[in-house]
Amino acid sequence: MTTQQLPVGSGVQNQRPKLPIAALLALATAVFITSLTETLPAGLLPEMSADLHVSESATGQTVTVYALGTALTAIPLTAATSQWRRKHLLLTAIAGFAAANTITAISTSYPLTMAARFMAGVAAGLAWALLAGYARRMVPVGLEGKAIAIAMAGIPVALSLGVPAGTFIGTTVTWQAAFLAMSALAIALIVWITAVVPDYPGQRQEHRSQMRQALRVPGVVPVLFVTLVFVLAHTILYAYIAAFLAHVRMAGNTDLVLLVFGGASLVSIWFTGALINRWLRSLTIGSTLLVGAASATLAVVADSPALIHLAVLLWGLGWGGVPTLLQTAAGHAGGDQADSAQAMLVTLWNVAMACGGVVGGVLLDSLGAVSLPWSAVTLLVPALVVVVSARTHGFPAKRSS
Repeated sequence: MTTQQLPVGSGVQNQRPKLPIAALLALATAVFITSLTETLPAGLLPEMSADLHVSESATGQTVTVYALGTALTAIPLTAATSQWRRKHLLLTAIAGFAAANTITAISTSYPLTMAARFMAGVAAGLAWALLAGYARRMVPVGLEGKAIAIAMAGIPVALSLGVPAGTFIGTTVTWQAAFLAMSALAIALIVWITAVVPDYPGQRQEHRSQMRQALRVPGVVPVLFVTLVFVLAHTILYAYIAAFLAHVRMAGNTDLVLLVFGGASLVSIWFTGALINRWLRSLTIGSTLLVGAASATLAVVADSPALIHLAVLLWGLGWGGVPTLLQTAAGHAGGDQADSAQAMLVTLWNVAMACGGVVGGVLLDSLGAVSLPWSAVTLLVPALVVVVSARTHGFPAKRSS
């Protein structure tokens, strides 16, 4: 008998169901590897470009090709592997990271490095489409949001701690050592997952999700729209935060600003995990307003370092819980089509990241750094309208725990 089925009067109905922390932390580590593998080159561009004999801008495309690998393959691979057992699929994705990061570390060829980065993006597509649903299946009804929050904690940890640590290793030892460390972590994670993470079956042939069916489910399209616009707004600003800080004469404070952002994101994801099961709608509205207010503040108080740090704090508080909120909303809205909804969310997330880098670069060159926060504000307005409007499906009012 499962926890949620215990009858009243059984003598244990008041016991609080326990989360499988060890298994959820293994998923969080998988998220950490996925996020850090994507962003690690950003802190190692000079070293990588020198060894690969290409420009820093060309080396920067290792991030873009990773996002493209995810965006192009998440949906077809999710459909093709829908009948695979979940644990086997997760282990395959983590093994893909280990292989891709190892090839990246030993490669002296730019084309081979780009191929390895694309391969890492493919592994990420499998992992992202799988992880939120995996976390949901491991816990009783009513604890899904908390489970996803724990799993998604790997994102802010990667941004606030992983990128600086990887950059430190890359600059004090070699950039190859940073990627090899990621491979070693992936191998250790394979052992961890094998030991503690439960297995679940895939979908039977007659129940395989179809993307068009998922799009017809009420609430899925609003969640996907908000995902695309919100992530695009965030990426335009985050990808060029160093350029923006240089514009406001704070280039020497980039590491401190990113630390403030990362710390606030960690607080946000803890707060989101505690409240998401009952307040998903309110938290999503609050996150949108916080990031919008932070962006507007950055746009109008460029001469005040104190207010800029405050704006970044608000930005982190708003953004940290967004991956959890959107993946939980997609899972709730998708219902029986949740896997397909998650795959489309992953695809749009990475499309938004890739487009954010391009759009942000165009804005920076044509209109200057101040256009970056204003563009984020502009994009977040329709996102807020859709969240507020989708009160029945997509971002419904308070759920019972």
